[in-house]
Amino acid sequence: MPASIFDLTGRIALVTGSSRGIGRTLAAGLADAGATVVLNGVNEERLESAREELGARFGSGRIHAVAFDVTNEQAAADGVGWVEEHVGPIGILVNNAGIQHRVPMLDLSLEDWERVISTDLTSAFLVGRETARHMLGRGNGKIINIGSVQTELARPTIAPYVAAKGGLRNLTRAMTAEWAAQGLQINGIAPGYIHTEMTQKLVDDGEFNSWILGRTPAGRWGAPEDLIGPAVWLASDGSNYVNGQTIFIDGGMTAVV
Repeated sequence: MPASIFDLTGRIALVTGSSRGIGRTLAAGLADAGATVVLNGVNEERLESAREELGARFGSGRIHAVAFDVTNEQAAADGVGWVEEHVGPIGILVNNAGIQHRVPMLDLSLEDWERVISTDLTSAFLVGRETARHMLGRGNGKIINIGSVQTELARPTIAPYVAAKGGLRNLTRAMTAEWAAQGLQINGIAPGYIHTEMTQKLVDDGEFNSWILGRTPAGRWGAPEDLIGPAVWLASDGSNYVNGQTIFIDGGMTAVV
């Protein structure tokens, strides 16, 4: 199989929640495969810093940034419209934006429940729908929804996150049911426990860290870079007959008891 089947040169990728963490790493991975990348976030200072850093690596003409709230319907439409008008046709969308909130369910406020659901699930619907409006007219496009091992599993104190990530798997299937016949491929990546700035406190917790190392057959935390290969594959022509799937990148965690 020729390496060119994974070449993303000439394609435009919008990655939500990409000013830091997994989103930023995925954006860099797509750019390294040839894509022109549009970063997204709500913190404009952090977003500009990411744009400058990746622009220095890949060329400023291939790295763009647009700040908008992915949970707001009009903002999502305007943000996607801006990319289409000022950068070009979006060929790849990575719905990565997400937050976490840890509290026992009996103490969980409705406000915090709705905030997590809105950011982790509804945003993928809003940005995915607006991007699909353009992709469907062109007859092609790739949407990658970023889930979690909590797409399949549950842990105490993170009920809204578990619900959102489980819903994201079926949103991926629903998008496939409606859009696959018009040339779109919609799939998900479900990372295991990934060592990032956001999970540093968990890594530093000796008891929890030992549990992760023992629970994961690979015997280690994942790195954001472990997600690049699967993302590039799903964004490329190499996955043109893959649709509606959620692929677990978790060191084997969901494969064992």
